Amino acid sequence: MACRFSELVVDSRDPEALAAFWAAVLDYRVLGREDDGAVEIGPEVGFGGAAPTLVFAPVPDPTPGKVRLHVDVNPTDRDQDAELERLLGLGATRTDVGQTPEMNWHVLADPEGNEFCLLKRRLDPL
Repeated sequence: MACRFSELVVDSRDPEALAAFWAAVLDYRVLGREDDGAVEIGPEVGFGGAAPTLVFAPVPDPTPGKVRLHVDVNPTDRDQDAELERLLGLGATRTDVGQTPEMNWHVLADPEGNEFCLLKRRLDPL
């Protein structure tokens, strides 16, 4: 028996805003809100489907230091350059972590500074 990756919890200063950003990036929808202000987003099928959900949990201050985890995303219905422009339009920013021009991915940060990578290869949507 093995485990399945079902959800990722992200500490955030503004769960509603960060959930809206990532919902637009991933074409997810809001699945629920908790009394403590947490917001869960995911695909139409919801929790337990093929793709994990994301839960944005309210915290007053983000964890200091180097982030030990980041998300990689792939375009599904356009090429990498067009998807990069879409993500920047949603509020992502370019981030330099020492990548070289030869690398075929872009390092970005979401509106709260969480780093993520936009990879080149297109994937089929779920």
